[in-house]
Amino acid sequence: MFFTDRTDAGARLAAALRHVEYESPVVLGLPRGGVPVAFEVARALRAPLDVIVVRKLGVPYHRELGFGAIGEGGVRIISEDIVRRSGAGREALAAVEHAEQENLVRQAQRFREGRPRVSVRGRTVIVVDDGIATGATAAAACEVVRAQGAARVVLAAPVAPPDAIAWLRTEADEVVCLSTPPGFSAVGEWYQDFSQTPDEEVVSLLMRAAGETVAGGADESAAGGAGGSGGSAGSGPVEVASGEVRLAGDLVLPEGAEAVVVFAHGSGSSRHSPRNRAVASALNAAGLGTLLFDLLTPAEEADRANVFAIELLAGRLLDATRWLRDRTPLPIGCFGASTGAAAALRAAGTTTPEGAAGAEIGAVVSRGGRPDLAGPHLAAVRAPTLLIVGGRDTTVLELNRLAQRELTCENRLEVIPGATHLFEEPGALDEVAGLARDWFRDHLR
Repeated sequence: MFFTDRTDAGARLAAALRHVEYESPVVLGLPRGGVPVAFEVARALRAPLDVIVVRKLGVPYHRELGFGAIGEGGVRIISEDIVRRSGAGREALAAVEHAEQENLVRQAQRFREGRPRVSVRGRTVIVVDDGIATGATAAAACEVVRAQGAARVVLAAPVAPPDAIAWLRTEADEVVCLSTPPGFSAVGEWYQDFSQTPDEEVVSLLMRAAGETVAGGADESAAGGAGGSGGSAGSGPVEVASGEVRLAGDLVLPEGAEAVVVFAHGSGSSRHSPRNRAVASALNAAGLGTLLFDLLTPAEEADRANVFAIELLAGRLLDATRWLRDRTPLPIGCFGASTGAAAALRAAGTTTPEGAAGAEIGAVVSRGGRPDLAGPHLAAVRAPTLLIVGGRDTTVLELNRLAQRELTCENRLEVIPGATHLFEEPGALDEVAGLARDWFRDHLR
């Protein structure tokens, strides 16, 4: 496969990465040639773009032999085995690392021109290069990104030799490569135009990407920003106020939206859940708005017990519905997964001295949920409730059947034959999305 230039390669690579769009990825280009390719990928996936600045540490007097790599944020990866076998003194190795650290800082400052580094913590990260020769730099980049806290690392390149790709599959969670020709000798041979990418082009593309991200997102004041009151809702990144806590979220309101659905993610997940993102995308296509937000702060997530703190999660969910109600008159539904479904049902069944706080929730859909964890609040739920469970998820299916007996509201249990807990089987998640779409459109008026 031949490419006209890096723009052409980036467009074709983006098409092969469409399945990652639902994971709300961050795209990182390896400078310099990887950035024009990454720019096209980021634009197609509507993802933030940044550079990944990595410096390989070469053994003194044998610089092609790397004893480690360094990256931004203080990331330092050292192979003690190579250090020991190299016979180089600690002072000589330290001198190499010091020089490369200076180069790293200088490069990062030159490319970003004062903009902060895009955080990758907890995110799916796509590392992009214009091609791979030995794979050493790409492997170092994957290690650095993982050390910076990425939840999943996808390595993407237009062309590479087969042996390098085989090795890199052990370094990244997923490798996407359009062409692995057996007669590979150099990356440039597979491009009609493989002219050098100057620093100025890297800087320009990063600035353009930053501008497009801002233009495509919501005006913070319109979307409620840091939880301010009043005004109408808009689409884009938001912060949901819950007491003293600010919870990051993503709000999408299609033009002419009929209703908006708040997502309550399950144990160990977040607003970046690829399954919830896929369902949200289907709802958006059907004219329904969506709010995906983190029920817990990063510090709270560190305590595993909080994942099952249903009362806390339900309280956050109620705060999110009130936050939405201040910004839009649209009916509000809730889509919950795993323990998030328990939180949704507990929130929908919550009453206060002032009245039924859960009445704001007009319909509930549970995907592979644990409604049993809502306990006695199930009987107080008035919102029409749809329970969706995989046929092979036998334990959770039985728990849903038992919980359904406690529901007094309009309800239905849908079992998807052959599906397991995460609905990873072909077509299973599409069926979930279709059922959820129809339930919300029928019950949110």
